[in-house]
Amino acid sequence: MITFEQVKRDPQIQALIHESGQVLEAMNYTEHGLRHATYVSRTAAMILEKLGYDEHMCELARIAGYVHDVGNAINRSNHGVISATLLYGILKDMGMPYADICTICSAVGNHEEEIGHVVNAVSAALVLADKSDAHRTRVQRLQLDREDIHDVVNYSIGKNIVLVDPERKIISTKFYMDSTSSVMDFLSIFLSRMVMSERAARYLDCTFKLYINDSVINTAQIVSDAHVK
Repeated sequence: MITFEQVKRDPQIQALIHESGQVLEAMNYTEHGLRHATYVSRTAAMILEKLGYDEHMCELARIAGYVHDVGNAINRSNHGVISATLLYGILKDMGMPYADICTICSAVGNHEEEIGHVVNAVSAALVLADKSDAHRTRVQRLQLDREDIHDVVNYSIGKNIVLVDPERKIISTKFYMDSTSSVMDFLSIFLSRMVMSERAARYLDCTFKLYINDSVINTAQIVSDAHVK
C-alpha cells in the first residue's frame, strides 16, 4: 500500500498544495494551503479511527483529506473534480492499487457541497472534516475584510472541534464564535455545508450535531438505513 507519508513527500503533491494556497490567496479566498490540508487529513482519519474502521481505510481517509483541494491550483470552479483528475495519474504512477485510487478519487471528486455526494466511508469522513474547518486562521494574512462575510464569520471563530462518540454514534462539530459575527451570518454561508455533513454522518450510521457556542443548532436523527437516500 502507498502510505500517507509517501504521498506527503511526493514533489507533485507538494507543488500542487503550495500552488493551491497561492491561487486562493491571490483571490483573497479563505486559506486552502498546507494548514487546511493537514487539518482535514488529520480529522478525516480520526473520525474513521473512532468509529472502528481498519487502518487501511483510515490511511485512505488521511490521504484523501490531505490532497482533496489540489485542483484549486488550476481553478476554484469544480476544483473537486479537477483534484480527482489530477490525482488519478499521480497516484497511479506512485504504484497505488487501483481500488485505493478509485476510493480516494471518488471521495475527492465529490467533496464540494454544490455538486458532490457522499459515496463511501472515506468520502463521508472527508466531508465532515472539510466542512468543520472554519476558523480565524483561515482569513488570509489575518487581514479582515469586513465587506466579505466569509472573512467576518471565519474571523469570529476562535475554536473549532470535531468530536466522535462511537457508543452513542454521534458526530459533533463545535464552533466557538465571538460577538463580531452571528449564527445567522454563519448559516448564510455554511448551511449547505452542514446539510452535507448531516448526510455524511448518516452514511456512517451516526447522528450529526452542530453546536455554536455550546448550543445545538440542528436536531438531526438517525435514519433506519444510513445508505438509503
